[in-house]
Amino acid sequence: MGYPDQRFDVNLSILFTELPLLERPAAAAAAGFTAVELWWPWIETPTPPQAELDALKKALDDAGTQLVGLNFYAGQLPGPDRGALSVPGTESDRFRANIEVAADFAASVDCTALNALYGNRVEGADPQVQDALALENLVLAARAADRVGAVLLVETLNKPESPLYPLVGAPAAIEVIDKVNAATGLGNAKFLLDLYHLSMNGEDLSQVIKAYAAKTGHVQIADNPGRGAPGTGSLPLEQLLDELKDAGYAGWVGLEYKPGDRPSAESFDWLPASARAAR
Repeated sequence: MGYPDQRFDVNLSILFTELPLLERPAAAAAAGFTAVELWWPWIETPTPPQAELDALKKALDDAGTQLVGLNFYAGQLPGPDRGALSVPGTESDRFRANIEVAADFAASVDCTALNALYGNRVEGADPQVQDALALENLVLAARAADRVGAVLLVETLNKPESPLYPLVGAPAAIEVIDKVNAATGLGNAKFLLDLYHLSMNGEDLSQVIKAYAAKTGHVQIADNPGRGAPGTGSLPLEQLLDELKDAGYAGWVGLEYKPGDRPSAESFDWLPASARAAR
């Protein structure tokens, strides 16, 4: 049990950001990791040139790193946005334009988890209209994910840092997931259980794990306070990951934390080098 018993991957959109995107897979590999995940790397466009997609695939392949999670287009992230799929107008259109692009890229690198961030509430927009649009777009995304053998992830964020994001409790995300699965009949919509965000919401983490481990398709961690590496805050992350494993979760645990003032490569001292490669 404990950290060496987990399957970790490195989020290359929050770690190794001191390097250009195409150098990050090799940096993760040099630190001992063989699995990585990414937010949508092209925040300005849902449909980047094929040459840029090919270059990212090559960087992943050359480094020997497996992409295990990818966000659909999510607007300006990092930045003010928290997704696009529930935002009426241009952003919803951009999300739809991205669905097949992201799914095809995932297929090209054998990535089997696609994360769809819900999007913020928009001033002047009816929340019910936004939720109906979200369900429509999530159904499209779930079908595209299924086409390439992937799950669709829906994530809870936290209210202090994302006050306009409506899915700020585990039950809110689970409700959306259940609606998507009911609409598609595919059963491939799953919960992205992020222990940092849930803790920022003040949720009972052990209870969330017990209630929703069976519906969880991916896990992400950072310590709290500070969103730093495990051990920089007060969350019992090792114990919580053991609880997840005991509850039947056998998937990936994404390291989605800030390295602080040091280079990313120096932020992994909490994890023995022998436990970093995927198993």
